[in-house]
Amino acid sequence: MPKRLFAKTALLKNGWADDVLIEIDDVGTIIAIESNGTSKGADVISSPLIPGMANLHSHAFQRVMAGMAERLTNPADSFWTWRDIMYKLVANLTPDQMEAIALRLYVECLKQGYTGLCEFHYVHHQTDGRPYDNIAETSLAVINAAKRAGIALTHLPVLYSYSGFGSQPLGDGQKRFGNDVDGILKIIEACKSHIPYHPDLSVGLALHSLRAVDKSAMTAAVASIDSPIHIHIAEQMKEVNDCINWSGKRPVEWLYDNAEIDENWCLIHATHLTDRECDAIAKSGAVAGICPTTEGNLGDGLFLLDRYLKAGGRMGVGSDSHVSQSPVEELRLLEYGQRLHHQRRNISAGPNTPSVGRTLWESAALGGAQAAGRGCGTIEIGKRADFVVLDGGHVNLAGRRGDMILDSFIFAGNDNLVRDVMVGGKWVVKTGVHALEDESAAAFKKVVLAVMK
Repeated sequence: MPKRLFAKTALLKNGWADDVLIEIDDVGTIIAIESNGTSKGADVISSPLIPGMANLHSHAFQRVMAGMAERLTNPADSFWTWRDIMYKLVANLTPDQMEAIALRLYVECLKQGYTGLCEFHYVHHQTDGRPYDNIAETSLAVINAAKRAGIALTHLPVLYSYSGFGSQPLGDGQKRFGNDVDGILKIIEACKSHIPYHPDLSVGLALHSLRAVDKSAMTAAVASIDSPIHIHIAEQMKEVNDCINWSGKRPVEWLYDNAEIDENWCLIHATHLTDRECDAIAKSGAVAGICPTTEGNLGDGLFLLDRYLKAGGRMGVGSDSHVSQSPVEELRLLEYGQRLHHQRRNISAGPNTPSVGRTLWESAALGGAQAAGRGCGTIEIGKRADFVVLDGGHVNLAGRRGDMILDSFIFAGNDNLVRDVMVGGKWVVKTGVHALEDESAAAFKKVVLAVMK
């Protein structure tokens, strides 16, 4: 029998509706929606129901170093000095430790309202750089963590072949990352073999960056994939300047001249764009993957959000290095960064979409779904039942109706207002509790203590 939910108020594809009866089949797909329905035979949801959020960019292992790189080590501390700390951390992590870190992270993400996640995974090999006997050993550890947590996962094994533009050889800190095209395709196929046992798993491809792949490898890898394709792009000005020195072009400019970029692509960060590059991304239908808390933590820069949204661009958010695990914090900082830059308010809203909260949540949910290659991001027939139930009894939502619910969810206070979370028709968080939160916390602490020795 289909699962039946009755939501007293829900954000559907075309706006808010009351007394919404939703039917979900046994594979987690919405098969019927009726507004002004009756609750007979249904589980009643008395608090606001909204679409779940897909986290479009994650390096799960970096969760263990959150807070460990906030000490001045160089008068010119930057992304590049942070990266050296990250390399030291990853040098000795085992697959079991990676699974423990990922499990804890995924539980945290679910509790904050992420129903899916794109794992940009590049730690492939043993500590000396040799492949494991199972070439996908570390990928499978992450996949298992997602299955245990109950989060939908788009796993993105990363092609990472060089240390810099012009095919510079990998450094010692990158030896666990290196693959050629054949190697990464073997990892992808090994991961795909687990899809029958993990209904919330899909597999795509990530190109680490233009400095880490060459044109021939990029072309060959992309030609072998019909799934989501993600790439870091134009995150730091050093990267932009190095690309210009190498090719005479900026990174986004070079990418669009040398690859067919369409809606299957997600361009991560893109914090340093010209107006022309910004418009090109919007026109192509690709998703801009914005990670405000990480970009702020690393001093990357600000995305050209105002121009991009006015050009019809698609965007989503990711927690990236996991200094935060909250989509609310990503969206709030995204908007506040724009307000500081433009020195005015309510940047993300427009004449036809006056609510900043709703504009940000809907845009990021749809963009995240596209980047994940997953039919979610909105509550409508044929989509996955990936839902978030807010705490309607919380003081911050008192008296709120319609779009003001999302305005207050994102911009009123720091309490977590997520009460329940459903992924693919299954409740994975109820009344703010995940079944594995204590177990995952204990295992994560063991990894942290080992790393800090």
